[in-house]
Amino acid sequence: MFQPLVLRDVPSEIQEDCAESQQFQSQEIQQQIYNLLSINSTIVIRQFPSQGLSFQLWPAATTLVTLLDRHHPRITTPLSAVFNGSGATQHRPIRILELGSGTGVVGIAAAAILGGNVTVTDLPHVLPNILFNVNANAEMLKHHGGAVEVAALSWGDTHNMEAIGREIDLIMGSDLVYHDHLYEPLLETLKFFLSRSEKRIVFLMAHEKRWKKESAFFKKAKKSFDVEIIHNDEPSNGSRVGVVVYQFVGKFGAKLKPEIGRPLTMYEFEPSLILPNMVFNY
Repeated sequence: MFQPLVLRDVPSEIQEDCAESQQFQSQEIQQQIYNLLSINSTIVIRQFPSQGLSFQLWPAATTLVTLLDRHHPRITTPLSAVFNGSGATQHRPIRILELGSGTGVVGIAAAAILGGNVTVTDLPHVLPNILFNVNANAEMLKHHGGAVEVAALSWGDTHNMEAIGREIDLIMGSDLVYHDHLYEPLLETLKFFLSRSEKRIVFLMAHEKRWKKESAFFKKAKKSFDVEIIHNDEPSNGSRVGVVVYQFVGKFGAKLKPEIGRPLTMYEFEPSLILPNMVFNY
């Protein structure tokens, strides 16, 4: 049974919006708990399956969380090569950008397990639920030295990308390739962060194949990136294929002077700027 959670340190307008959704649409709310064995902790995630793809959990996200939970720096795992070449150092936490975060579970898990600084991103109307989930896990994140920032990012939007900046070590994403009209914007976003960086940055993507048209995305991606499969799940729950995890690395690095910006944290959103696009219609 869903146990109500409390939004803390979030603008009152967002709190009221989420409180209203709990009061009148409680039958739509689902709660998922992830047990992270590597750090002996749990993540609690709220989802609204009836509100669209971005408000529910998908198998690819679970695969990434599982791989993160099983990774160990002194044991060879599917993620060993990814983290060894991430550019992170022992002198500072790893900096991760998550694209299309949805519920935020992957970014929250990465921040907790790795003790890293993670920026989770999605479209403005998705952010209140991500904020909710970040706050619901705030104590756990603090205990493990992880930090999560939330920022709006419309793929291909130069202003959004420049605001986030290029001071990142790793990019992650799950179940991103489902709408073919978003293939080009996603590739443009990857080129901005991977191909134009002065250092090697890896994009780690978990993907569950659903349609033949998805091959067009990978065909285009291979023109700009070296794409390698680093993990393959066995099919489950009646599926014909399992989740596949890919590693993307830019083939070239055009050295541009980045305009480093900083995304708003969960405590720093300006309601007058984002609330018009952040209303849940429950």
